[in-house]
Amino acid sequence: MELKGRGISKGKIEGIAIVSKKPFSFLGGVDKEGNVIDKNSDLYGQSIKDKIFVFPYGKGSTVGSYVIYGLAKRGILKGIINKECETIVATGAILGGIPLVDKIDIEKIKTGDKILIDGDKGIVKILSNDNK
Repeated sequence: MELKGRGISKGKIEGIAIVSKKPFSFLGGVDKEGNVIDKNSDLYGQSIKDKIFVFPYGKGSTVGSYVIYGLAKRGILKGIINKECETIVATGAILGGIPLVDKIDIEKIKTGDKILIDGDKGIVKILSNDNK
């Protein structure tokens, strides 16, 4: 399945999706290893390491941009898909070189789906679904 959106941060990456239904703050939401530490998150205790992180939109402090950048520099976060990207997440993804596409119907993506993000064309492809 191919979903057309808007490319925010260029690049192509393939990986496994981890999906949150809630807005996410990178400041206080995730540790430097990629573990979700926000107790209010529906992903609390899970890891975004080596995943494509799918969530509606970001929230919180502008420092979140630097958290995203740090995750990128440590090779933790592979890609981001948003329903509606805002400035904090966009800035972090662009600085970190993380492919990011928004304007996507994220309800069509499930945790465990194999995804291809094409930030150059603003396309998200669901390659396979390993959910049983």
